[in-house]
Amino acid sequence: MMMCSSSQRKTPAKTLRRTADGGVGPTPTWLTLNVGGRCFTTTRSTLVSKEPESMLAHMFRGKDVWANKRDAAGAYLIDRSPEYFEPILNYLRHGQLIINEGINPLGVLEEARFFGIEQLAEQLETLIKSCQPPDDHSPLTRKEFIRFLLATTTKSELRCQSPGPSSRGSSAAVRPGPRAPALTRFVFQGLNFSGADLSRLDLRYINFKMANLRGANLSHANLSGANLERADLSMACLDSANLQGVKMLCTNAEGASLRGCNFEDPAGIKANLEGANLKGVDMEGSQMTGINLRVATLKNAKLKNCNLRGATLAGTDLENCDLSGCDLQEANLRGSNVKGAIFEEMLTPLHMSQSVR
Repeated sequence: MMMCSSSQRKTPAKTLRRTADGGVGPTPTWLTLNVGGRCFTTTRSTLVSKEPESMLAHMFRGKDVWANKRDAAGAYLIDRSPEYFEPILNYLRHGQLIINEGINPLGVLEEARFFGIEQLAEQLETLIKSCQPPDDHSPLTRKEFIRFLLATTTKSELRCQSPGPSSRGSSAAVRPGPRAPALTRFVFQGLNFSGADLSRLDLRYINFKMANLRGANLSHANLSGANLERADLSMACLDSANLQGVKMLCTNAEGASLRGCNFEDPAGIKANLEGANLKGVDMEGSQMTGINLRVATLKNAKLKNCNLRGATLAGTDLENCDLSGCDLQEANLRGSNVKGAIFEEMLTPLHMSQSVR
């Protein structure tokens, strides 16, 4: 049996680095990162070993990386989101993707892509895709919609938007469940309100941009401040709806009924229907003071007895439009097409300076 003394035992070799005074010393193993104001302590090997081709690996593989970008305590400064960075650091530590409740996987995915951690990015993409339900284009029922409205605050923004090239990368399409959380921002995609009964509902400030509301019943609904930009409202019924300050830019409302609607906001916010398709709409008796109908199409529309005082109708197509009994005082009709339009029983005289075409 061979015995060796303590003096003969071999000690583990230490990695050395050259110090500022020319000597040598052990390379520091621990690093502190200040990510968006929150400090994380980890080892150099954690940042380098798991994903050797990542940005973090290249940043901290050398000994004197970012020597001039430290805070007062000596932590390396990284201007990124700390809540999204934490799952990434844990992944580099143990190789498992763990995201705490309340953290959006999309945010973690963006950080993973930024730092060039490809394997983690692939896992996150798979996770996000698996959480998306299969496409469902069936109409949303009134019961489902009301259930979700009751689960949200009146100041919440509800976005009812159909999918398209501009919506790629946004949140998944979901149907409201019985325990839908009250969120300050919620995204709907691909929902179909075609023929839905949304009458007499409080729909203030809801974003229906590009939503399918064809043939929907929105009579007596409160749509004050709602966004209906590029929505399909063709053949829909909005009789007696509150449309104060509504945004309906380029909306398709051909053949819709908007009798007795109120577009006039006491606060002075004007309803905007610029470029809207309003062919054949029935807007008889509606209050539309100051409304913006610039370059909208109102061919064959019925606007009898409407209040259009101060309205912008410049460049509007009013061919064969029935404007009898309307109040057009101070309305701007410059460049509008009034061929075949009916101006009988006007409340105020229509001056030639208002229409030059």
